[in-house]
Amino acid sequence: MSKLTGKVALVTGASKGIGAAIAKALAAEGASVVVNYASSKAGADTVVAEIAAAGGKAVAARGDVSKAADAQAIVAAAIENFGKLDILVNNSGVYEFGAIEDITEEHFHRQFNINVLGLLLTTQAAAKHLGEGSSVINIGSVVSRVTPPGSSVYSGTKGAVDAITGVLSRELGARKIRVNALNPGMIETEGTRTAGFIDSELQTQVVTQTPLGRIGQPNDIASIAVFLASDDSGWLTGEQLLAGGGYR
Repeated sequence: MSKLTGKVALVTGASKGIGAAIAKALAAEGASVVVNYASSKAGADTVVAEIAAAGGKAVAARGDVSKAADAQAIVAAAIENFGKLDILVNNSGVYEFGAIEDITEEHFHRQFNINVLGLLLTTQAAAKHLGEGSSVINIGSVVSRVTPPGSSVYSGTKGAVDAITGVLSRELGARKIRVNALNPGMIETEGTRTAGFIDSELQTQVVTQTPLGRIGQPNDIASIAVFLASDDSGWLTGEQLLAGGGYR
C-alpha cells in the first residue's frame, strides 16, 4: 500500500513549479489532491491530467489565498470532491527582490498578503476539517537563514513562515495535527527562470556555497513533502527542514 492511500491533500499554488511537483508526488503515493491555482487554469488542468493519467485522483480549484472567501472555497473543494482533508501544503508564494531604497507599500503588501496572510487564511479554513494525524506543510525558504542582500521583504515573509509554523504546531498539537516548515534553497522552476536566476551569477554563487554542488529541482522538494505528509514523520512537528543541498 502506498504511504498516503486514502488521504486527501490540498496544495496551494500548484499549477507549476514546486507546487505542481508536490501535488503529483502526493498523488503518486495514493492521495487525492486538490490542485489550487490563482491565475493559471491551464497549468492546473495539466497537473490534474497528469495525475489522472498516472492513475491518481485530482481536481483543480481556483482561488486567491490572500482572500478569506477564496481560501474557504479552496478548502471546501476538498470536502465537496473527496469528503475530507488530511494534508495541507501552503505553497503559494511570490518573490520580488529590491534594495531598501526601492521598497514600496505595494512591494511589501503583495508579498506579505500572499506569503503570510494567505498561509494563515488557508490554514484557518483547513483547521476546521483536519483531524488526528493530519499534516500541515508550510513552504518557507532558506532565505530566512541566509538573508541575502535585496531580500528584506521576501526574507521577512519567510521568517514569518518559520515563526508561524512554530506557533501553529503548538496550537494544533493538542488535536494531534502536525505543522512543519519545508524550506528550499534555489530551485529550478519556471519562476526562477523568469526572474533571471537560472544560469546567472547568482546561481554560480549559490552552487559554490552548496556542499552538494548544484541547485535543486522541484522533485527534490516534493519527495520531502511526501515524507512530511506521511506517518514516517509522525514524531516531527514545529520543525524547519532546510532543503538546499547544505546551502545556508
